[in-house]
Amino acid sequence: MSAVITIVGLGSGDTDQLTVGIYNKLQAAKRLYVRTKDHPALSAVTAEFVTFDDVYESRDSFPEVYAEIAERLLQVASDAGVSEEIVYAVPGHPMVAERTVQILREKGKALGVDVQVLGGESFLDAAFTRLGFDPIEGFQLLDASGLNAHLLQPRLHTVIGQVYDTFTASDVKLSLMELYPDDYEVTVAHALGVQGQEQIRQVPLHELDHVQDYGNLSLIYVPRTDDEAVRYRTFERLHEIVEILRSPGGCPWDREQTHQSLRQNFIEETYEVLETIDEDDPDHMQEELGDVLLQIMLHAQIEEETGTFNVYDVIEGLNRKLIFRHPHVFGDREADDAQAALQNWDAMKAEEKRLKGQNPDEASVLDGIPRDLPALLTAYKLQKKAAKVGFDWDDVEGALGKLDEELGELKEAIRDGQTAEEQLLELGDLLFCTVNVARFMGADPEQALALVNLKFKRRFGYIEQSLRSRGLTLKDADLKEMDRLWDEAKAQNK
Repeated sequence: MSAVITIVGLGSGDTDQLTVGIYNKLQAAKRLYVRTKDHPALSAVTAEFVTFDDVYESRDSFPEVYAEIAERLLQVASDAGVSEEIVYAVPGHPMVAERTVQILREKGKALGVDVQVLGGESFLDAAFTRLGFDPIEGFQLLDASGLNAHLLQPRLHTVIGQVYDTFTASDVKLSLMELYPDDYEVTVAHALGVQGQEQIRQVPLHELDHVQDYGNLSLIYVPRTDDEAVRYRTFERLHEIVEILRSPGGCPWDREQTHQSLRQNFIEETYEVLETIDEDDPDHMQEELGDVLLQIMLHAQIEEETGTFNVYDVIEGLNRKLIFRHPHVFGDREADDAQAALQNWDAMKAEEKRLKGQNPDEASVLDGIPRDLPALLTAYKLQKKAAKVGFDWDDVEGALGKLDEELGELKEAIRDGQTAEEQLLELGDLLFCTVNVARFMGADPEQALALVNLKFKRRFGYIEQSLRSRGLTLKDADLKEMDRLWDEAKAQNK
């Protein structure tokens, strides 16, 4: 066995906040190491100590700093005698926001180093007292260096520690502004509980990085809130609103809806999103995506009421699928381009079927296309699937030749007076071939037709507007006049 590493907490400030046991341990230590000398309690320690402040200067990130400090301490312990005790002092409480302690505990056992932890007053004790909130109301402690907006819960009191400098405060500000209004009042606290050094200041969020004197004893406090303006930006509130709408005291229309009654709404809302994409209208897209999300929430809520699944089950299933089907991102496979990534996706999709007891080799190559897709898109997907196994033209010329052939057969069917069904099938063959040509062009036929539809609407609208400017309507114009205006719109690239 190597020497023992005893980790003690220096408390959140003054020497008076040290326990008698820890104070005596510090004074009697023969081998004392401190993470940083920048702590008020060390002014009363008479024992000599070694600091790791130099590591902060030589490393580019805090994770690297913590890893090196732990590595150095473990090396010292490994080199020391069995009977020696190495005392390592850290700010606050060793088990609160102290990554070096976690690394020592994780790696010490494997190296045969006995790591013991004594207490100490945490900076949280001072925060609860000086900032005046009770953590039982709901509380979270977050690390400034790893803060992300998705970690924030506005209905909880939030303390953000390890705000070492203005740059860190700026990063915290940007994360908070993802959820909170720019003028939301937050508290910046320096050296809580340290006589003569404590500073507590309330500032609007947008001024967070204008505050001076950030350092090792700094934190940011964000009070809990039930303000709707904040909660509107949370998924929790969306789930709550949909639940209320479907409740006995909610909206009569929403309560009556079923999967079947909402089916058409889902389709229409999806197409409205597609329209915003074609029009390159981000503001409208944001609104329409919300409408699609509402449809998802309603369907999930209906099932939650029957106890089959809820929206969090939907999210879990999606997360699992995304990770499983991206082994080149979350696993050990590689994909240097989109085609390789797609191959990984298809392979893992087949593996999913095997895990469910299905044999993908027995399924048709053409399986997996939703029944209710538009016919043009269905044709496109059918052809892509068939092409993957070699059932395809060698090049676009083959597809163009088939297009000419099918056009001739359609003309013949119409001229010969074949039955309506026969003519319809010939028309379908022509459209199917057109999709083939689009595929060889690398074009989405659905998108191509959508663009032409928009172009038709613009040019026809030009005809209407031109007539209207002359006091005329479509009824007042003959085909020749409308053709002239159409050509005029075309010439103007409308």
